[in-house]
Amino acid sequence: MDEIIQTIIKGEHPNGQPNPRVEAKVLSILSQSEKISSLAHQLQEEVKEKYHIYYEIESFLDAHLPIANANAKKDYNFSFNLEEFPHIHITHISPLEELGLIFSPDTHTIIGKPTMAASTELEIHFYCTQDPDLIERVKRVPFIINPDPKDLWQDIPLDKEARFYKTEEATLKASFLDKKLVVASKRGRSHAHQGGARDDDFYTLPLPNDWQVIAVADGAGSAKFARKGSEIATRFICDSFNDSDFLNTIDQEVVAYFAVAEDLTHKSNIVNAIYRKLRELFRYLEDFANAEEIALKDLHTTLIFTLAKKYDFGYVLLTFGVGDCPICILNEAQTEVQLLNLLDIGEFGGGTRFITMPEIYSNDAEIPVGKRFGIHRFNDFSKLFLMTDGIYDPKFVVENNLTKIECWNNFLADLNGENDDHCQVDFQNDNQIDQQLLQWLDFWSKGNSDDRTLAIIY
Repeated sequence: MDEIIQTIIKGEHPNGQPNPRVEAKVLSILSQSEKISSLAHQLQEEVKEKYHIYYEIESFLDAHLPIANANAKKDYNFSFNLEEFPHIHITHISPLEELGLIFSPDTHTIIGKPTMAASTELEIHFYCTQDPDLIERVKRVPFIINPDPKDLWQDIPLDKEARFYKTEEATLKASFLDKKLVVASKRGRSHAHQGGARDDDFYTLPLPNDWQVIAVADGAGSAKFARKGSEIATRFICDSFNDSDFLNTIDQEVVAYFAVAEDLTHKSNIVNAIYRKLRELFRYLEDFANAEEIALKDLHTTLIFTLAKKYDFGYVLLTFGVGDCPICILNEAQTEVQLLNLLDIGEFGGGTRFITMPEIYSNDAEIPVGKRFGIHRFNDFSKLFLMTDGIYDPKFVVENNLTKIECWNNFLADLNGENDDHCQVDFQNDNQIDQQLLQWLDFWSKGNSDDRTLAIIY
């Protein structure tokens, strides 16, 4: 206790400089006093106790306490690690509620879904449980909520007075043969940001003799009036098949083709009949461009379609494709997938081709025109997909993935709600399936902001 007493009386010398002999005697007398020794001991313990309390408080105030950044409109969960501060209790944090977050004092956890982007400072209110007075203090920590990337894009409507005006989105829920069809088409963020048009389009039509057709087109982003080109392509080709004589001929050739072990003569007859309809489409586009005094290239668009009928011997699908939009079919068990058209990518990667290019109609082209047609028969199938590259690029990335069932399993899981937005396309309870699909099309994919169109026969 001598050191404590000596510390207390240090400087207490009424006669100026202390006399060492006198001071030693006084210290000895004080040390021998039980009362003074007890007081000194008590003071020592109180000082130690206060020291530990204030040391933990000040250490917490001084500590670097990073809080993980949140993302607007995304679930957030962050727990403080207070192992170094066992007696610190956080009572509340502000401002959290106005940001869409809450704090749990029991678990020292911030949870919620931030409603907005923010760069702010959080006030952490706390006290030390060892402090008899339980004085509440405040620690300030920077906190960032990153913006939702979608919010950085403007959504400027296309001027309704614009030439060849088209709506920013479109949906369809209908029957297709003895199955169901859902289609959704949505303007891409890149076009929306600049007040541009949706260049994608689709069309379907029930036809005589129990046939039905569906067409999907992706207008070229570089083409001034691609929105009109895709609209014309889908509607004209579907309407051109609305011809009983044409379909009677197709029926006879299809039955003969599959009856005689896929006879090449009947295949040629089928392809040639459809080819003539495509040439009519090309001539119509030429005439339209001339009448409107625009260049044919201003109407550049891809085109895929499936002309389908259910026979006693199975579903027959007659397909065609130009460009980079795939047609894919899943078997009944969803264990196998097949790509039903050639894409103008991969080994043919010299740039996308368009239905408006005269060179694609030649058998001397990089992809001979005859190879753009497909004749397929299936006893049954689970789902048939037609999509533009606004879906294909972010969800499948490369052409090879279109034939990998594991990639399709991931895609189906995504459609079923296993995605960041928890957005589900419900094929069982499908009363709202068209709106669900449209909402699903709004998924975020960095670097992919093109128009998106997806048609599913199920």
